[in-house]
Amino acid sequence: MVHFDGHLPACANEYANYSDEQLLSLLRLRDRQAFTAIYNRHWGSVYTHIFKMLRNEEDAKDGVQEIFSQLWLKADQIQSNQNLAGFLFRSARNLVFNLIEKSQVRQKYLKSITSFVNEVDPNTVDRIDEKELQALIELEIEKLPPKMRRIFELSRKEELSHQEIAQQANLSYQTVKKQVQNALKIIKPKISHFSAFLFFYFFS
Repeated sequence: MVHFDGHLPACANEYANYSDEQLLSLLRLRDRQAFTAIYNRHWGSVYTHIFKMLRNEEDAKDGVQEIFSQLWLKADQIQSNQNLAGFLFRSARNLVFNLIEKSQVRQKYLKSITSFVNEVDPNTVDRIDEKELQALIELEIEKLPPKMRRIFELSRKEELSHQEIAQQANLSYQTVKKQVQNALKIIKPKISHFSAFLFFYFFS
């Protein structure tokens, strides 16, 4: 793994003036000065993205190291015309989602990640894919009251009808319908600013 101590050597002036696209082309050729220029240009924004989600300085620093290590190791898999800022943004977000999925302290980050979702500017990144949106939805579902969460999961995950849920849970049809509607009212505002296609994919 490439190790960073936060004090990378200054890159040559001509590299600092290169565009991201030019630097990516050089990075694919294993140009270390290009890598240094990319790091110097983008590490601050990557750190900020991760810190906003985790609210922990050490975890954010570790995240920056991991993301740029992977950038170096997988440089040949990145297209030179790809939006570098968007790529790093998605990498930061995916890293945090994976941490939450695997960590035993999932609840520790639940409040912070939800706050980040509310703050993020959708114009900052090209798109959000289905896996990422699903992760956001799961976080919001976990916050629902237990009874509402169970009914919503039966409706959306197990694809049961309101009548089937009512029979299974020994509830009235209207109660089930109301619980699903209330769950949607809670969750929809949290993700409505993301891709309309994916929004309707999960909530149609």
